[in-house]
Amino acid sequence: MTKRRGRKPVRNFDDVEIKYFAVGLPEKMEYGKGKEMETAIRKKEVQEVFLSKEGFKGDGVADTKNHGGPDRAVCIYPYEHYAFWNDYFSKALPPAAFGENLTVTNMLEEQVYIGDIFRIGEAVVQVTQGRVPCNTIDRRLDMTPLLKGMVKTGFSGYLCRVLEEGTIRSDSKISLVKEHPEQVSVLFANHLYFHQPKNKEGLEKVLRVEELAEKWRKALTERLMKLSANN
Repeated sequence: MTKRRGRKPVRNFDDVEIKYFAVGLPEKMEYGKGKEMETAIRKKEVQEVFLSKEGFKGDGVADTKNHGGPDRAVCIYPYEHYAFWNDYFSKALPPAAFGENLTVTNMLEEQVYIGDIFRIGEAVVQVTQGRVPCNTIDRRLDMTPLLKGMVKTGFSGYLCRVLEEGTIRSDSKISLVKEHPEQVSVLFANHLYFHQPKNKEGLEKVLRVEELAEKWRKALTERLMKLSANN
């Protein structure tokens, strides 16, 4: 699996476009050989939905321990990755394959910073963490290596909290309201979270972002404390 490296990220959000807008509530999903589970990963396309601090109206999660909540109210996934995965698996993924609400162009993990603030339609959101993929993705798509591939590449998408509620449409414009001064990209944070548990300098860098999701802050702080205690 090839990772894209060596390119300086270009932060130009003028050409951002929503390619697919989806929401969905938990429902039973069959997978494997006669197994089933409750999940909201199979979201349906919508044209206009109100976004509150808790998430989109008509959207929800089954596993409230690991998904949802104010820090994870909106899930965004880069549209460009679909071509990467389609080529890798020689199989076309369905829209909103990763259970994301918004599939967007020109907002890759390497381009977006934790703490960045964006206006989407009437609403204003703030990036809080990279999305941590789970095996529900493999179960839904019957593509077992996909979860591992997402972790390896860091092509996970990311989550946001809602700063200002409002209606979002499938043709809403997305614009950067405020760039976070620490400039910690989602991709950097992903690689640290998944692959660099002993990177003390990296941990300190990510933790300097006050707007980091609380669950990530707790996990990374515990790692840093263990490293400090062993030195």
